[in-house]
Amino acid sequence: MSIRVLHLSDLHAGKREEGAVAEALAAAVERFDPALVVASGDLTHRGRPAQYDGAEALLRSLGRPLLCVPGNHDIPFLPPARVARAFAEFERRFGAAEPVVRQSGLVAVGLNSVRPWRHQSGGLRQAQLERAAAELSAAPDGALRLVALHHHLVGAPWRSRKRPLARRADALAALARAGAELVVAGHIHQHVVCERRDFEADVEGERTLVVAIAPGFGRPRPHREREARGLNLYEADETTIVVRSAVWHDGSFRVLAERRFPRGAAAL
Repeated sequence: MSIRVLHLSDLHAGKREEGAVAEALAAAVERFDPALVVASGDLTHRGRPAQYDGAEALLRSLGRPLLCVPGNHDIPFLPPARVARAFAEFERRFGAAEPVVRQSGLVAVGLNSVRPWRHQSGGLRQAQLERAAAELSAAPDGALRLVALHHHLVGAPWRSRKRPLARRADALAALARAGAELVVAGHIHQHVVCERRDFEADVEGERTLVVAIAPGFGRPRPHREREARGLNLYEADETTIVVRSAVWHDGSFRVLAERRFPRGAAAL
């Protein structure tokens, strides 16, 4: 039996609205039939209530369970609200900024990597990693252990000046020790997928840990007309994790890439 997850990131609702993209997303959800939709931050462009209206309407229209975490664009742009009420609107719309979803065959943990005193960079505190570890460690045998956050843990393959998560190696090592199998993020508007051993030798343990970044779903930068828009599709069964990247082209989301990873110790 397999479990499927659809992953969106960087919607930037309120910047450029396009009905055709929403229709294509609904068609992709219908076709792929995910048990969960993950939205890994920057759901809005400036964290305004009207922009949250659009993001919430789009995500809830999909009719699937949601796991949403905030991005650096989802908080007020200026103080004092940026610090005093940074996540109030997000939590009012989507619940906790660090949600946990438990389903048959899946435990998904959201982490809030936004630091309101920084414009773009993100980080995680030790207490957040310990909480995630407790949730992952308690997952039933065989359940896919997924972690979602906004800030990326691997570098962009194309142009990007955005810095990855602070102390990313420590964060990734902590999640690996806790049994995470799939860590997903956004922020850089580019598709990236790799296994931890692609970039880090002599890692602890022998379990597969896949790191994936979804392409930007929205296009807030009109001067980057060639920046691809898309989403990721994940599917896991007892032995394999499959990552598919779909991009917006000619009115629909088309799968252009697929990578397969063995689950558990079979990776080595």
